[in-house]
Amino acid sequence: MLVDKPAGPTSHDVVARARKLFRTRAVGHTGTLDPFATGLLVLVFGGATRLARWVERRRKTYRAVVRLGVVTDTDDATGQVVEERMPEAWPARAEVEAALGRLTGAQRQRPPAFSAKRIDGQRSYRLARRGERPEPPPVEVMVHRLELLEYAPPMVTLRAEVGSGTYVRALGRDLGALLGCGAHVTELRRERLGTWSVEEAVPLAALTGAEVLHAPAELVADLTAVELEGDEVHAVGFGRNVKRPGPTEGEAALLSEGRLVAVAVAVPEGWHPSVVLG
Repeated sequence: MLVDKPAGPTSHDVVARARKLFRTRAVGHTGTLDPFATGLLVLVFGGATRLARWVERRRKTYRAVVRLGVVTDTDDATGQVVEERMPEAWPARAEVEAALGRLTGAQRQRPPAFSAKRIDGQRSYRLARRGERPEPPPVEVMVHRLELLEYAPPMVTLRAEVGSGTYVRALGRDLGALLGCGAHVTELRRERLGTWSVEEAVPLAALTGAEVLHAPAELVADLTAVELEGDEVHAVGFGRNVKRPGPTEGEAALLSEGRLVAVAVAVPEGWHPSVVLG
């Protein structure tokens, strides 16, 4: 299910509401949105909760508003201001575009101190809330595209298409650092996740519990599709391999008349089911 989350609730709050409306505990999501952020949150139900990790690694597109000249401890507008820099002249548009270019591509990004990253077994945000100064280690991320939509100093509006694990808050922070004036993200909206758009989503306040759920096969639509034949459906249900010539590596969605039966990994003799939905 595609939900348009408003600012305020946590992603878990959205899950809790869905559990109540649909009367099931088996509900999860496929990628956290910060409480201040809005936009597309993909909920998964029942056995499909086991497929969340395939969705999490898809590209995500965000629209962000960045405020230059003010640094916060959370890298967003919910935190405490730790530094204000008022330059004699704001950076020119060309400088902003050049900085965005430097932030595009594969890079090592330092997650925000207020993040769910673990440091010595503890969540970084828990350490930060205790007054400590955690420094999560940099992680490899991919920024596929950064587009400057509007520049009205000190506000920068941009669109970011990023890979899994990328923090747009950190991109805003790093943009400010490159421009020499500091910055934080004031607004953040997830517009797309893979092929899904927020325009297809149901506003959280409009959820009733009567909505028709998307087919689980959509969660793994980017995998190779293998249509099962005859007794293969029964065999896969017992975790047996599907003997088919094909690639020696990678993953596939095993289907029966378009219905997702399992996700499988390539083995020398064919496909081995790793997650069986039945």
